[in-house]
Amino acid sequence: MPAIKYKVNLTDEEKRQLEALVHKGQSAARSHTRARILLKAAAGDQDKDIIQALNVSASMVAKTRQRCVEDGPTAALKERPRPGQVPKLTDKQAAHLIAIACSDAPEGHAHWTLRLLADKVVELDYAASCSYELIRRLLKKTR
Repeated sequence: MPAIKYKVNLTDEEKRQLEALVHKGQSAARSHTRARILLKAAAGDQDKDIIQALNVSASMVAKTRQRCVEDGPTAALKERPRPGQVPKLTDKQAAHLIAIACSDAPEGHAHWTLRLLADKVVELDYAASCSYELIRRLLKKTR
């Protein structure tokens, strides 16, 4: 194994907090694992020993060490936000669409269908395209 690039140094208070988190048992499993990694790293354990003891990947140990050194132990316990697709509709547009769905159906139709509402989104120029599945999820979320 290569030399340790990020050496974890924890204060006594940080160690107590991490040990309390591990022994309390009320946080996410990944946070527990990261806390154990930090405690073992602070104790001077090598990465290979931590990997074997906790049955985790080398990248998890390396990333946890790095985040602890760069951002602190609290940041190392949490997940980083993951990028996602930008929502097609704003909250205001979604509310307007729900109001449309609750109104009378267009002429020639008994009720609003998901496809009619998706076409209405495009007609109102809220989005260039819209699937009926997006409308279904939107309406389901509001119940």
